[in-house]
Amino acid sequence: MSLNFSWLRKCARPAGQATWRCVAAMLIALIASGGDCAAQSAADATAISASPDALGLVRKNVQEYFQRFSDLTCKETVTQLVLNESGRTIYRDNSAYDYQFQTTEHDGAWRFTETRSPHNLAFRDPARTLLVTTGFASLLLVAHPMYEASYEFEADGSETIGGTSYLRIRFKPIPGASSPATLRLRGKNYPLPLSGTLWIEPQSGAVVKLEATVDSGLSDIGLAGMHSQVQFGLHQFHEQDEKVWVPESAVIDVETPHQHWRNLHRFTEYKKFDVNVHEEIGQNQ
Repeated sequence: MSLNFSWLRKCARPAGQATWRCVAAMLIALIASGGDCAAQSAADATAISASPDALGLVRKNVQEYFQRFSDLTCKETVTQLVLNESGRTIYRDNSAYDYQFQTTEHDGAWRFTETRSPHNLAFRDPARTLLVTTGFASLLLVAHPMYEASYEFEADGSETIGGTSYLRIRFKPIPGASSPATLRLRGKNYPLPLSGTLWIEPQSGAVVKLEATVDSGLSDIGLAGMHSQVQFGLHQFHEQDEKVWVPESAVIDVETPHQHWRNLHRFTEYKKFDVNVHEEIGQNQ
């Protein structure tokens, strides 16, 4: 995914800490900033130890997800926290947005864009550097067929959540393979080595929960760790029989040697995208 980080000049960079005071604003936004994803050849894929049938069902579901989720809009609320060394909150901001995620495909390349129109922005303390996080839909790219050659998958048993049993599948990056998430710093790209776990509904292959971590490989440029967790829920639209798994919440943690941020996202009031919804979002800008 090729990314545009021109907006990073908005980050606060106090003297003496110019390199990573705004590291957090670079991280999660890169996952879904507008960019192109070229499909990889499945012939290069590494053998997997998870069930091929289960993985095939997951990949099919993820591929359909990106096609269907681009037709939806929702309300997004964001809580941005700054934590101290003991994990206690020392600063909090709350804001709300109208949200739409769009995907387009041309000649085998996908382009992902987000529209976030604010309608309730919090007061920003200009002395604070906050974590900017977007792009949770794109985290599912780790299970998309076009990144089949980038990750190894391994079955990890099952887990019961809310009385329902789900399969667990672990993933880890293949060294040297491309990643759907890339950090760009001072003109250089740093692929993020995402590893984590997928919780899968066995019947449909839908991902109901995803955890992804970056805990190594970028310490030389100041990243101490990143952890993200996205919860999905089955949503049925009024007067329609169609049900779609959509993001309901996300928690993002990012740490550097001197900073710890946590963002909490909630997604509600999903609607099918149409001309009227698009015009309403545009009027709120």
